[in-house]
Amino acid sequence: MSTPKPFKILGLQQIAIGGPDKQRLKSLWVDIFGLSVKSTFVSERENVDEDICALGDGPTAIEVDLMQPLDIDKKPAVHTTPLNHVGLWVDNLPLAVEWMTANGVRFAPGGIRKGAAGFDICFIHPKASDEFPIGGEGVLIELVQAPAEVIAALG
Repeated sequence: MSTPKPFKILGLQQIAIGGPDKQRLKSLWVDIFGLSVKSTFVSERENVDEDICALGDGPTAIEVDLMQPLDIDKKPAVHTTPLNHVGLWVDNLPLAVEWMTANGVRFAPGGIRKGAAGFDICFIHPKASDEFPIGGEGVLIELVQAPAEVIAALG
């Protein structure tokens, strides 16, 4: 790492859990654990129907996404890895992506874009490559641009 990091990872933003039937996931996470459903997100492109839940309150609340595929036979298969991905708050997403790319981190296709919760996001690929020797080692990692209130609370 030749240059100092121009960004800071602030904390856990979300975990995303997949299954063939999100109602079964809700039985545990909403009915038993008491999380509240904040919103839903459906995307044919991402083959997902998800409930976005909150664990905690305010800017430090952690998002728990309960996901099922729209079509169980299509990709991406959000249900085949039950712990689908982990999301991390970052204070400056564009600078983080630029610096990480220059330092060998492999990103998944799609670049920076709006995520289900309305924040800019991108994903670190779960597998490294010859060109980019650093990946998530089997874990898909979402980097999420933190809004000002999260930066103030966690920064």
